[in-house]
Amino acid sequence: MIKSMTGYGRAVETVNDREFTVEISSVNNRYLDCSVRLPRMLSFAEEAVKQTVKQYVSRGKVEVHISVRSESAEDTKLTLNTPVVEGYLNAMRQMVDTYGVKDDISVSALSRLPEVFIMEKAKADEEQLQSDLLAVLSCALESYDAMRTTEGEALDRDLRSRGNTILGFVAQVEAGNAQTVVDYRARLEAKLREVLASTNIDQSRILTEAAIFADKVAVDEETVRLRSHLQQMTTMLDAGGAMGRKLDFLLQEMNREANTIGSKCTDVTLARIVVDIKAELEKIREQTQNIE
Repeated sequence: MIKSMTGYGRAVETVNDREFTVEISSVNNRYLDCSVRLPRMLSFAEEAVKQTVKQYVSRGKVEVHISVRSESAEDTKLTLNTPVVEGYLNAMRQMVDTYGVKDDISVSALSRLPEVFIMEKAKADEEQLQSDLLAVLSCALESYDAMRTTEGEALDRDLRSRGNTILGFVAQVEAGNAQTVVDYRARLEAKLREVLASTNIDQSRILTEAAIFADKVAVDEETVRLRSHLQQMTTMLDAGGAMGRKLDFLLQEMNREANTIGSKCTDVTLARIVVDIKAELEKIREQTQNIE
């Protein structure tokens, strides 16, 4: 099954008293371009996140946003900054002794002074933290991949439908092209009769002229190749996987054949059918831009 390059996935999980939120979104891009936004405490895991994303995605501009919230008090440690507290106390007592002010030193007063406490973040187990993060990331990627697969199924149906439509147009061109030669021969014979004012017409001359015209307007080779390209597209869709670039190249070949057919068609009706073929190919090209 083919996949779209556009998608979105989100997962929120609590692992080992930490709530991880992972959001993944992507848009079309020629190559894989993955950017990761992490809180500082998880910066060490950036490369592991990118490698995990690569297991799911081969092409597209992917953005991964990760946040974490701790539900455990063990992540922070509050200690008394003893030297600073002693400095404050000594200075206050000196004020009492020197200036005779009231000694109203209290814990509440001291606790409001700058740098009385030291708050330290407990050192996290990076290996465990990364493992927990990647587990939540995998859940988000599963959701993200499911959305891309659903869109891919819609693209698959659309491409097959348009391919069949083009095959119908090709059949009309082939039938019309043969009739064009027949009509040309009839017009040529009528014109010669008119010019020569005689019923004694050189049939070999007419056959020669008709053969030259038929060779000039023949589109058999082009229609055969166009049919072959359309069959290749179907085969690629049946195989699934990443095929966006291959389809893009195949469409260039299809357009080349359609342009050649158009240059050979002298009949107005056939020319309009060729325009319809080109219109369908353009719609396929637009859809292909979304395929991984």
